[in-house]
Amino acid sequence: MATRRPAPAAYRCTECGWTSAKWAGRCAECQQWGTVVEAAQQTGVLRGFSPAPPGAGREARPITELTSAESPRRPSGVGEFDRVLGGGIVPGAAILLSGEPGVGKSTLLLEVAARSARDGHRVLYVSAEESTAQVRLRAERTGALHDELYLASETDLATLIGQVDAVRPGLLIVDSVQTVSSSLSEGLAGHPSQVREVAATLIRIAKERGLPVIIVGHVTKDGSIAGPRLLEHLVDVVCHFEGDRQTALRFVRALKNRFGPTDEVGCFEMTGDGIAEVPDPSGLFLGKGDPVSGTCVTIAVEGRRALPVEVQALVIPSSTPNPRRVVNGVESSRVAMILAVLERRAGLGLAQRDVYVSTVGGVRLTEPAADLAIALAIASAASDRALAPRSAAFGELSLSGEIRPVSHGVQRRSEATRLGYRSLLDASAGDVALALANARVIPTRPPA
Repeated sequence: MATRRPAPAAYRCTECGWTSAKWAGRCAECQQWGTVVEAAQQTGVLRGFSPAPPGAGREARPITELTSAESPRRPSGVGEFDRVLGGGIVPGAAILLSGEPGVGKSTLLLEVAARSARDGHRVLYVSAEESTAQVRLRAERTGALHDELYLASETDLATLIGQVDAVRPGLLIVDSVQTVSSSLSEGLAGHPSQVREVAATLIRIAKERGLPVIIVGHVTKDGSIAGPRLLEHLVDVVCHFEGDRQTALRFVRALKNRFGPTDEVGCFEMTGDGIAEVPDPSGLFLGKGDPVSGTCVTIAVEGRRALPVEVQALVIPSSTPNPRRVVNGVESSRVAMILAVLERRAGLGLAQRDVYVSTVGGVRLTEPAADLAIALAIASAASDRALAPRSAAFGELSLSGEIRPVSHGVQRRSEATRLGYRSLLDASAGDVALALANARVIPTRPPA
């Protein structure tokens, strides 16, 4: 009896080659959206190929015979942006800048374009989201007008490339990759296949012509870059522009950098005239006036920068059966752990009190080095005793009450000394009870 042959798969994923008998909006193998198409369509997954000889000058050679000359860099004109890029823009580099809507990505890049134009580099700014008149209004407000800055509003990839051929810029800015589409790819603008095609074409132009390209990328509701993850692998540099809308402070962080470090951070401030650099943000996160109970300064490290940040705490008797724990700028889980350590290891009665902890200036403290400063601020608020003037603290608290050393300790101490902090508490204090006693926020060391 003849057996029935299985029907061929009707649908295939363009990313990983996963096959299915029916269509699905999301690939079950690689979890990408919108990549499952009919198997009759070209998927890019090849079943076989013939080897081809390498071209002239492209043969593999021993690594010892290759030169390691560093690619020349040129400054963008914005020092804080150059800091994140590793010293400047590398010719042929593809840079992806992402961020929340309204955080100031277009304002920052328009400032970069204007300053590059003033340095003698022709810049082409392609806005696929705004008209040239809208960009011109922003440029007038921020003082970004220059004859070498060219504007275009294009959503078609072929027309965009035509603009590049006509202008021949030294820097190309595309805002944004999710709003540009190509007739060679299926789907609307923003579709994963469209984003992949547009990004691959722009990067190929950047490499062939030595033209640096800055691409703006949208983010999803969870903060990740929209589109296929392949986009982050294709580009050379991935930067994230972040900031709280309630404050004027903005940070640019490098998540990936093939030409420099990934631990740098650039600091900016949004003003009525655009965006301004903050080369020394030491005083942005400190309160004004004399020390009061419930405040402590810690030395945080952002990238390679040591910044003093003031932590404030308020402890009051609770009027509810369940005391409140409200935090702002710090992690609630770490505050809960610190409260437990203070209760058990330092003898502070906080179980029946409301505790509020916040930072100054809207900065977020996520590193464990802020544990000791948070503990000192809470103990100072609970005892209503202020720390000594010009005091700072940093260190990680363990559940046993021990103060553990943290990274960049020498840099933190040097920055505290430079800023005039005379009393510094760190891991040398031993444990949290001794640190609180040395700071005189508790009278003596509690019994074990």
